[in-house]
Amino acid sequence: MYEIKVERTDDGRYIATNERGARIELSGDGQGPNFSPVELLLVAVAGCNIVTTEPLTAQRGHRMTKLVAKATSEKIERNKLGPVTLAYEVELPAGDADAEKVFRDVAERVEERHCTVSRSLREGTPVNLDLDGV
Repeated sequence: MYEIKVERTDDGRYIATNERGARIELSGDGQGPNFSPVELLLVAVAGCNIVTTEPLTAQRGHRMTKLVAKATSEKIERNKLGPVTLAYEVELPAGDADAEKVFRDVAERVEERHCTVSRSLREGTPVNLDLDGV
């Protein structure tokens, strides 16, 4: 089970924590240096894909010289995102003729089947609101 908590502090900040003690401050209004909740959703998509794709390509003997995942989306309604685009910036290892094919195959398979975040967004995971703690 995954569980995080987002708490408004006495000084009006929003702090997210997980059970392992990691903390991140959120921007409630999308201003300032902190990630907004929508940006964190995009971080989750790009992060899930890159942290799964990179070790699988490396295990196959094709460690990319540079690997960057970028997720983008736009609001299509006031409070709804349109499709998320995941793009990679890749620098292939010199002299490795198979690296591009291996990377493409792995990245496609990871996005389609192995990245929990991508699959959940694509398949429409429901959000259940529990107000029993009020």
